[in-house]
Amino acid sequence: MTVSLVLFTSDLRLHDQPALRAALDATDAVVPLFVRDDAVAEAGFAAPNRSAFLADCLTDLDHSLRERGGRLVVRSGDPVEQVCRVAAEADAGEVHLAEGVSAFARRREERLRGALEAEGRRLFVHEGVTTALPPGAVTPASSDHFAVFTPYFRKWSGRHLRRPLGAPRTVRVPDGIGSEAVPARRDVRGVSAALAAGGESVGRDRLTAWLRRGAGAYEEQHDDLAGDATSRLSPHLHFGTLSPAELVHRARGEEGPGPAAFVRQLCWRDFHHQVLAARPDAAHADYRTRGDHWRTGRDAAHDTDAWRAGRTGFPIVDAAMRQLAHEGWMHNRGRLLAASFLAKTLYVDWRTGADHFLSLLVDGDIANNQMNWQWVAGTGTDTRPHRVLNPVRQAHRYDPDGAYVRRWVPELAGVEGGAVHEPWKLAGPDRAAVDYPEPVVELAEGLARFRRARGRE
Repeated sequence: MTVSLVLFTSDLRLHDQPALRAALDATDAVVPLFVRDDAVAEAGFAAPNRSAFLADCLTDLDHSLRERGGRLVVRSGDPVEQVCRVAAEADAGEVHLAEGVSAFARRREERLRGALEAEGRRLFVHEGVTTALPPGAVTPASSDHFAVFTPYFRKWSGRHLRRPLGAPRTVRVPDGIGSEAVPARRDVRGVSAALAAGGESVGRDRLTAWLRRGAGAYEEQHDDLAGDATSRLSPHLHFGTLSPAELVHRARGEEGPGPAAFVRQLCWRDFHHQVLAARPDAAHADYRTRGDHWRTGRDAAHDTDAWRAGRTGFPIVDAAMRQLAHEGWMHNRGRLLAASFLAKTLYVDWRTGADHFLSLLVDGDIANNQMNWQWVAGTGTDTRPHRVLNPVRQAHRYDPDGAYVRRWVPELAGVEGGAVHEPWKLAGPDRAAVDYPEPVVELAEGLARFRRARGRE
């Protein structure tokens, strides 16, 4: 009996799973393996919200495999050591893996290839599993990647995507391969109170429901903070319980501007992945340096703590930060406002904000999180790097009657209409009745400081 091994990483699904399909086609039996990598925890990336969502994903994946006659094998430790060990136990001649774009994923792939080749085994790395198009599939004439989104989107839109694969009917796993217990969400501490459930089954149900009832209004409503009209599929894309290629195909199958706008957002995700694949140091270093000397010291620390706690005195920013703490997720418009406020109004290093987001976001993806933070901070791919989002103007535009703010900032629940966005303007008795902090900064002062720092004055 011939055996192959599939190492699941950020592709925790059975539908449209090229690595698994290739393994099933090549051999009589397959070992579906997930390794709980010690290095992820040591690097601080195993945040409670992602660990809990991951547990849901692995539980669901194991259940789906068992329905098809298989099971998930779980091990802990160094993934290279564990893959080699399980491959030896199963006498597997080949290992299949989805391509990753981060420096961490690339190093793992290189180490794994060397270790397996030393044992006479082959490694197959599959492109286009965690993105709709593989990084590098489209490039400009003068570079190895696109640094501006619009021309990337034009080329990306003209490329043919592979057809999504169906889930396998049967998965035969060889006997005698030991496994640890599949992790359970209940064993994870420090999880956000309203963290969503994970797993391929949940993700597919949510996608189907959203395409039927929400996608049509996406273009008009996706920035409506109170309306919450986004798909909320980002955690499933991060963990790979949904296939980006399948999402593009299904969205393109729907009529109207809403699904088209959703496909554009999926392209943004691919865009950030191809940037990081070409410039892996952008995970921690400025993609385009602006000579920033970010604020440090006691005052900056005080302002940053207020930002983390949702106590800046700017209700729209505080609402977004409190949603993040409660759900482990934040509306995309809220992410832009919160990030701009920290990096440009407070002039605090974007890495500080990116780290905080990664400590809580269930969809905390290095490519999307870091490159979006750099875009907002003006050190990334934004063609207008010095733009500053005014939180008050943005609040009146995207939360005009204040419903989003009142949902997340209960101290202001009694303030009616758009006045909730500027509580410092309330008349004496009304202001005294509100237990809410004064703004940590004057907007004009913050803007002037940023312009001086960037040499714009």
